[in-house]
Amino acid sequence: MGLLSFIKEAGEKLFGGSSAQAATPDANTAAAAAIKTYIETQNLGLTGLEVTYVASSGVVTLAGQAPSQEASEKASLAAGNVANVTSVDNNLVAPAAPPAQYHDVVKGDTLSAISKKYYGDANKYHAIFEANKPMLSHLDKIYPGQKLRIPAL
Repeated sequence: MGLLSFIKEAGEKLFGGSSAQAATPDANTAAAAAIKTYIETQNLGLTGLEVTYVASSGVVTLAGQAPSQEASEKASLAAGNVANVTSVDNNLVAPAAPPAQYHDVVKGDTLSAISKKYYGDANKYHAIFEANKPMLSHLDKIYPGQKLRIPAL
């Protein structure tokens, strides 16, 4: 899938800023374990998931197998929408499918407005919501800096 960029300051706060900034092997391993656990809680059906994290660059690398392109993309989003992560190098093996587009949420965005932008119809926001579950738990819980998956319809 390749490399996706994210906003470092936005996202889930899985590990403290001081340990994430320390860039020691132990801190990197602990942060990678926290990110792996977070991805696994999304129940994406990944097998053999391996996660590495390098705090000095903010890069997460994913390896393993995904049951679908969608699951692989959601794993990237789960890892990337974590504070202190700047990019995700997704090396998950998944069946070939057209890749989705991505949208970086800005202040004032709503799922309806994003739907209007990509689909020309504000009422198709549920497709975006469903494509980002379980990372999104509620229609109104998007935040600036978050990256969302925009599926093809």
